[in-house]
Amino acid sequence: MAEFFHMGGYAVFVWASYGAALVLMAGLVIVSLSEYRRSKKLVDKFETAEGGRPRRAAMPMSQSVSGADADGSNP
Repeated sequence: MAEFFHMGGYAVFVWASYGAALVLMAGLVIVSLSEYRRSKKLVDKFETAEGGRPRRAAMPMSQSVSGADADGSNP
C-alpha cells in the first residue's frame, strides 16, 4: 500500500496534480453557481420591470398552440 502512495518516486508530482485539479474543479463549480445566481437575479429584475409577466412552461412539440406538427405542416 505504501508503494502505491509513493508512486515510484513521483508521488509529489502526481498528488500535486490531483490537488491542483481538485482545486480548479471546485473553483469552476463555485464560479458557475455564482454566475447562475447572478443571471437569474438579472432575469427576475427584467421581468419585474416589464410588469411582472409570469414565465410560461415550455410546451412539447406535439402540443403546439397552432395545432401544427413539429415540421410545421397541419394534419
